[in-house]
Amino acid sequence: MSHDRPPEPTTPGVTADRLPPRYAFTDLQVEDLRAVLELDGTVFPSPVEVDELVDRPLPLTWPRTLGVVHEVPDPAAEPVDGAVPVLRDLVALHSSYPFSRFPVPGGVAPVAGLTWVAVHPGHRRQGILTAMIHTHLARCRERGEPLSALFAAEAAIYGRFGYGRAADDLRVTLPRGARLRDVPGAARHTVRIERADRERHGDLVADLHRRVGDDPTGHGGVVNRPGWAARETPELQAMFWDDAKVFRKDREPTRIVVVELDGEPRGYARFHRTLSWEPSGPRGSVRTGEVVALDAAAARALWGVLTDLDLTHEVVPFVLPVDDAVTHLLVDPRSATPRIADNLWVRVVDVADALTARRYAADVDVVLHVTDELLGDNTGRWRVRGDAFGPAVAHRTDDAADLSLDVRELGAAYLGGTSLAALGAAGFVAEHTPGALARASAAFSWPVAPVCGWVF
Repeated sequence: MSHDRPPEPTTPGVTADRLPPRYAFTDLQVEDLRAVLELDGTVFPSPVEVDELVDRPLPLTWPRTLGVVHEVPDPAAEPVDGAVPVLRDLVALHSSYPFSRFPVPGGVAPVAGLTWVAVHPGHRRQGILTAMIHTHLARCRERGEPLSALFAAEAAIYGRFGYGRAADDLRVTLPRGARLRDVPGAARHTVRIERADRERHGDLVADLHRRVGDDPTGHGGVVNRPGWAARETPELQAMFWDDAKVFRKDREPTRIVVVELDGEPRGYARFHRTLSWEPSGPRGSVRTGEVVALDAAAARALWGVLTDLDLTHEVVPFVLPVDDAVTHLLVDPRSATPRIADNLWVRVVDVADALTARRYAADVDVVLHVTDELLGDNTGRWRVRGDAFGPAVAHRTDDAADLSLDVRELGAAYLGGTSLAALGAAGFVAEHTPGALARASAAFSWPVAPVCGWVF
């Protein structure tokens, strides 16, 4: 591993913590695949051997993947021109996905999806993670990405870097045969259940996924699903459709159910089943990925199939929006076992660009005093002004602040799923103008809950 060290961040407003002595940044390339997989398996324990992974698709975008190497003298090497050769071991890395059209309320924005953040357990507590996050934020600025988003492996880590919990998701277990309310038109749908195949189903899945993100209400208009990120890169697509046996263990090959109306696909769900034979009879579990439907009738048809598969006793969707149709379709909601989990965490990298990129659910004219310890030029007063569901603009101002909050809370409220008023009630948003918090909270909200339907 002998790649050139990337330049230190030079973006204004970024405090770039340097790495400790004997550590250096290095751009990672496909030739480093085995070292990357070895490090990942050390940080995130896995029963899968590296040799089983090297030929599988990898989701990383290599030009956006940065490592940290530890340099130590090579005790077995002879000095060269008086200098002792060094060994360079990969001990940390991070990457990001280029979401060029990441859904934000009423629009899209370029977002860096921070991922594969790993520090070898033998090299922790030395500031390596902090240096990587600072470098990531600097590169976001250089690429013109006003936001960064992530899924947190450990929820306590990223708040100190200005990431706010911006979306939740629903994890729920449904009993087989759960009674569902009737929806007009649902019975008109036909059903296909097939082995999931990229060549056959790739375009269908991509099209329906995009359409439901653009309009989850099924009624048109400007309401979209914030956070509903698409798998934009070839690497992410290849990883999504890879169904290697090494990952399945006791599960069947992935299948897909497609519901159609007059021959037009209206919804899909990828799923796999496990089956065990008990003395009382078969017990099988249906575990789904995304459950995507264009309207209420298609959703009813799709959930009707998933909850009535033979030889099963439960349905366990992986990630659902907290306002998913199934929460209202259940005749007996107590028959389900729900759990709310944190979904997306959002970091505002450029306040003006981020607040201008989204729309607001009510007329807004508010001055926010934002504090940001890592990106100093985010700190200050910003006026946000716009009409309900129309374009808005944010700019720096000398006017008195109506509200004060940290960039972490701004990120939490950004996608419309976390109430500014609730953050204020918890003590994290201060109101200086009477009524400003209620008005701003209404404007920053959004009619549908934000969520990303897959974990990156």
